[in-house]
Amino acid sequence: MKKICILFSFLLIISCQNFGQLKLLASLPDELKEASGIEKTNNSDLLWMLNDGGNKPVIYGVDLSGNIVRKVFANAKNKDWEDITSDEKGNLYIGDFGNNNNKRKDLKILKIKYEDLLTKDKVEVEKIKFYYPSQQKFPPKKKDRFYDAESMFYKNGFLYIFTKSRVKGNYGKTSLYKIPTKKGNYVAEYISEYKLCDDLHCWITAAAISPSGKKVALLNHQSILIFTDFKGDNFFSGAVKEYPFNHISQKEGVVFKDNNTLYITDEKAHLQGGNLYEFSLKKNYKNSNNNFAHPITNNNPPSGVIGPKNFIFLPLASDNTSP
Repeated sequence: MKKICILFSFLLIISCQNFGQLKLLASLPDELKEASGIEKTNNSDLLWMLNDGGNKPVIYGVDLSGNIVRKVFANAKNKDWEDITSDEKGNLYIGDFGNNNNKRKDLKILKIKYEDLLTKDKVEVEKIKFYYPSQQKFPPKKKDRFYDAESMFYKNGFLYIFTKSRVKGNYGKTSLYKIPTKKGNYVAEYISEYKLCDDLHCWITAAAISPSGKKVALLNHQSILIFTDFKGDNFFSGAVKEYPFNHISQKEGVVFKDNNTLYITDEKAHLQGGNLYEFSLKKNYKNSNNNFAHPITNNNPPSGVIGPKNFIFLPLASDNTSP
């Protein structure tokens, strides 16, 4: 009887909530109330999730009903874990690069071997350390705090990191960097940057790339940006569409289910969130905003990176390509 009452209460609460264009799949357990990353590997039916910094260094294997099926403890500190991604072999990469105050000198990505993920309850990690070439002060002045990050994905032997701006009035700006997937200490290679808008809801909080490699998704609290027709790994060099959710929450995890469908998670905060959702690009195509990422020459990316031509990409109305 007690279980029936709990289930009824849950269904009643859900029925009173509006999730906009998102399809609710499951409510996540309290153990994942600060879920900040989600990944779907090629060779597993589970969704792999992790919690934000300060929580236990655990990777959770979760089914589509929100049940925790597997827990794997990493032999590493969760200083500020943010996003999670994987390569073709199923190896996982954890982005320990949350940097709210822009003063960290120990940014790293943790690699976990696929075989260990499936067979061991506690795993060793390989550390891929990196730093941003333009950051000279820790922390820099408030107007230069562009070195936080919550977003990352893997493509063709590299990890691509999208930064999160902490600069007031410039929150929607993100810079794209890449680093190799092998153990070492690297200078992150600057590629380009993009700006959505100025307010807090435009913070970039997660990233994913489609199985085809032809679509890149950047998540914020209220919408998803889908980039296509890009050249090489300059993901901001082509078309971009914004798909509004008509729902605002602390969304921090995104991964492609297939080329036209996304899984999304949000953190539990202020008596809302803590859920796993599904979002269809095809079904919501008519509600998307058509934009074009237009390159503008910029010889001074974040705090003056020195090098060849760099670009800022700003939206420009165009593109009528269907997903």
